[in-house]
Amino acid sequence: MCNSLKPQQQEFIANLCANFRNDSGELINILHKAQEHFGYLPQQVQEAIAHCLQIPVSKVYGVVTFYSLFTMTPKGKNPISICTGTACYVRGAEAIVTEFERRLGIKVGGTTSDGLFSLGCLRCVGACGLAPVVMVGEKIYPRVTAGEVEQIIAEYNG
Repeated sequence: MCNSLKPQQQEFIANLCANFRNDSGELINILHKAQEHFGYLPQQVQEAIAHCLQIPVSKVYGVVTFYSLFTMTPKGKNPISICTGTACYVRGAEAIVTEFERRLGIKVGGTTSDGLFSLGCLRCVGACGLAPVVMVGEKIYPRVTAGEVEQIIAEYNG
């Protein structure tokens, strides 16, 4: 297995893969659980998963880079996701993205230097009737306006 991971990290991945019977058909589920645990999927984790499942690292990398829900960079403690699907976009999502970027001092895809926030966009969260929608972690904020961005951030700055 990959030497740059700590023994307990290697053990976690081995146990995780074993829980899914080392079945490469369970790759997406394994990646979900690994990202839940590590917060993201760095190269070393991908290599260890590939080793356990006896598949090429390129297959793991292909899945990680194809699905937008996976990330290879660390996310902030409070990941902010703004829906930019059609309904949200036409109801002002672009202005909300701009305001979050301004208030946090980062661009979409970035993480604040204190690690408290990361900023991303989603194509659709399936709540078009509540557009525009912002998610912070698992919490959904409906019908958000640019004027509410400061208040949303303040909820997590405490």
